[in-house]
Amino acid sequence: MIEARNLTFKVVAAGGEVNILRGIDLEVGRGEAVGIVGPSGSGKTSLMMLLAGLERPSGGVLTVAGADLPAMDEDALARFRRDQLGIVFQAFHLIPTMTALENVAVPLEFAGRADAFERAGKALARVGLGHRLDHYPGQLSGGEQQRVALARAVVAEPSLLLADEPTGNLDRATGLMVMDLLFDLRVHLGTTLLLITHDPALADRCERQLSMADGQITSDSLVAPQTMLSA
Repeated sequence: MIEARNLTFKVVAAGGEVNILRGIDLEVGRGEAVGIVGPSGSGKTSLMMLLAGLERPSGGVLTVAGADLPAMDEDALARFRRDQLGIVFQAFHLIPTMTALENVAVPLEFAGRADAFERAGKALARVGLGHRLDHYPGQLSGGEQQRVALARAVVAEPSLLLADEPTGNLDRATGLMVMDLLFDLRVHLGTTLLLITHDPALADRCERQLSMADGQITSDSLVAPQTMLSA
């Protein structure tokens, strides 16, 4: 699903060039669940932005779902995200003037799906919000908004799901409920999952865990099955 070789990412700041990613080598197989941990500023979110085609690498090789991302123009990257990716951020990024149903239907409408609203309704029912279809984001709790965002991310059955601190704005109980839904949906769809989290217990629910520091992967290990079951 993912192959990165000597992947680098640099930005120019007021003080000069800043090396954010310093030669990432990474392979992720289809269907894997990978947790990514590390301190703030270690490059976790930058790596995810590159994998989503939202930023361009400064150097190296990056292939995601068979697509050579650095070689693609913006239109091709947009189609790649539409067809292959689901993304869940810490901030919900819902469109405030659209209902929950309309928010979830958006990616399917962009794809020209005639059954966009039918599929969106089923996705919302799957995350326990079948009774909130016509509510606007401002009428929903934080946990409900993140469940709408999760339904939107998986409604097109993406091959890769990227989640960046998806429980960061939620209380612990609500966050655990959202994560239960995320892992259940991932298993149901057979989707590859990359999860960025500061919570070691959440990372331990993945089959594999990466640690990052100073723009590099410092460890890559499998999670013990008993740890996954007890989380």
